[in-house]
Amino acid sequence: MRGDGTNGPGERAGALERQRTLKMARSAHAYVRGNTVKFYEWLDGLARGTLPEGPAVWICGDCHLGNLGPLADADGRVDIQVRDLDQTVVGNPTHDLVRLGLSLASAARGSDLPGVVTARMLEEMVRGYAQGLAGPGADGSPPEPDVVRTVRRRALGRQWKHLARERLKDVEPKIPLGRKFWALDAAERDTLDELFRRDAVRGLVLALNGRGEDADVRLIDAAYWMKGCSSLGFLRYAALVRIEGNGKRRLALVDLKEAVEAAAPPAPGAEMPADPAERVVAGARALSPNLGERMLPVSLLDKPVVVRELAPQDLKLDVDQFSREEAVKAAHYLAHVVGRAHGRQMDEAVRSSWRAEVLRDTQGGEAAPYWLWSSVVELAGRHEVGYLQHCLRYADKEAA
Repeated sequence: MRGDGTNGPGERAGALERQRTLKMARSAHAYVRGNTVKFYEWLDGLARGTLPEGPAVWICGDCHLGNLGPLADADGRVDIQVRDLDQTVVGNPTHDLVRLGLSLASAARGSDLPGVVTARMLEEMVRGYAQGLAGPGADGSPPEPDVVRTVRRRALGRQWKHLARERLKDVEPKIPLGRKFWALDAAERDTLDELFRRDAVRGLVLALNGRGEDADVRLIDAAYWMKGCSSLGFLRYAALVRIEGNGKRRLALVDLKEAVEAAAPPAPGAEMPADPAERVVAGARALSPNLGERMLPVSLLDKPVVVRELAPQDLKLDVDQFSREEAVKAAHYLAHVVGRAHGRQMDEAVRSSWRAEVLRDTQGGEAAPYWLWSSVVELAGRHEVGYLQHCLRYADKEAA
């Protein structure tokens, strides 16, 4: 795929699929992160009652390590929250716990940690989740592990120039075409020009960081964005916007991402928006207020699309290597973040009842419940086999 405009939308599919395959072949943990469908295929085969049935709340649906991290709110304040809501549904909160447990176990294996560390991680996961459910006034928030503290510090010190250099490789008002950013055709560019003239989109951009309501918003550049694993093959655009008002000129980078049907199963009788983009935004506002207030569902090229401005402080937790101590601390802390996201949607009675159910059969918090341990062990084995088969298929394609 070249960035000079010689390849249109119809020619992107092959290049995108190859990139997705390559990303998932890089490591077993990358395969786990990129294969949400396999997780829910396994889940669909479970007998009812194998996992606890929690209260129906908005869940992440794809709760792995890379989907948690620092997020800025509209005023620039930063919190650690769920940062990707593509799979969000009103569903069983247990699914987020098992998915997070699998991701942590996979990261531990990638760090060459012994199995006993995985057992300790799952124990601390349950403790952290239960603490998060109890609310901030119960036992207080747990201390941030180094892997989280380091990323938060980076986030707090970031400004527009850091985002531009990282995403655009330059601070000049232009998106550089190349490996990640691809040229648009005329119809795509015209559609994006029209989108940024809509009052709702203009209002979203101006709502952040106290920008004046009378400021002028203008699209100055845009490109197709080859990004992520789950979004490869769907609409994904980066838009560079200029904001002028009160004698000031600012730039903003806006992410436009197609919303698709979730693989995560909703709870029986759950009420959710039928439009996928509206569903994603509703889930974000429930689970991750910092992100949800910066998102807008729109229709673009007859597709449901979520629009959000990228903040310099938005970062993912990229864990290449865990130490034993850090792995256990991270499991507790991240599960606490998830518990807080679930718990804020429940009243006190429901929260207390669900917390007691989660802690049941944990031997006073000294062990992970059997349903969590057995689920993660089985899934880890299935994903290891799937990863090796994926690598073999990829190697065959490369050889051909």
